[in-house]
Amino acid sequence: MSLMLKLLATALLLSSTVFASSSDKVVEKFLEKKFKSNPNIVSLKVKVKEKIAIKKLQGWDAYIVNVDAMVKAKPKNRKVSQKMIWFYNGEYITQDFISVKTGMSLKDLVRPPFKDEYYRKENLIFGNADAKHKIAIFSDPLCPFCREYVPKALKDLKKSPEKFAVYYYHFPLPSLHPAAVELSKAAIAAEIEGQRNVIEKLYRVQLNPKERDVKKILKAFNKALGTHIKPSDLRSPEVMKRYQADQDLAELIMVQGTPTMYFDGKVDKSKKKYKKVQ
Repeated sequence: MSLMLKLLATALLLSSTVFASSSDKVVEKFLEKKFKSNPNIVSLKVKVKEKIAIKKLQGWDAYIVNVDAMVKAKPKNRKVSQKMIWFYNGEYITQDFISVKTGMSLKDLVRPPFKDEYYRKENLIFGNADAKHKIAIFSDPLCPFCREYVPKALKDLKKSPEKFAVYYYHFPLPSLHPAAVELSKAAIAAEIEGQRNVIEKLYRVQLNPKERDVKKILKAFNKALGTHIKPSDLRSPEVMKRYQADQDLAELIMVQGTPTMYFDGKVDKSKKKYKKVQ
């Protein structure tokens, strides 16, 4: 659970709550009032960014909300930003609906789409940019599931460059695998140097996910890729710019775990849609 959710958990009404109006402003004011009841919050701003009608639930709309807060922390207060999804029908509000038949969360149907401008040249790892289908993968190279799934998927997708354009976005999970942050930056540095097949080789790096020593991380990386990346390379403006661009995009479209795959602009929960392409 994210820091924001932990801090706000006691202030949220997880059950349905009566509303008097259906406007964006009413949603914002209601959430601000509830969040501010948490004593750890110093200041708060809630803004509805998008409203999406839910076809499966007549009368209900999904609200994508930006929450920016300043929370109490030592040695100094900390700024926290997060996107959230709420459902509202003019009378009741709730954070989610779960299908009793499939167990699927309705939130999965209202995630922001993967727009054409997000397919950036620097993230294209193989395939033709004008291929019929576009695949976007957000992954942490030290995530156990990613290490099992991503190499196999890349091997399959690479066989059909005329069918698939594959884009890779670095999304390390620092709270679980702190070493993945520097490992991802090292991969970007290697790509900038002109190294080939960096992402495929990245998943061969043998490293303790909890490692924090940059020299040890780079030693494992350079051994696996045959490179000579240095600590200073990880701090270069170009590496930092590309790394941050991936993090910003993940936040913008609400990527919440790894691996996350998009198939032709939509989240592919099964991660297998590409296999059905004839």
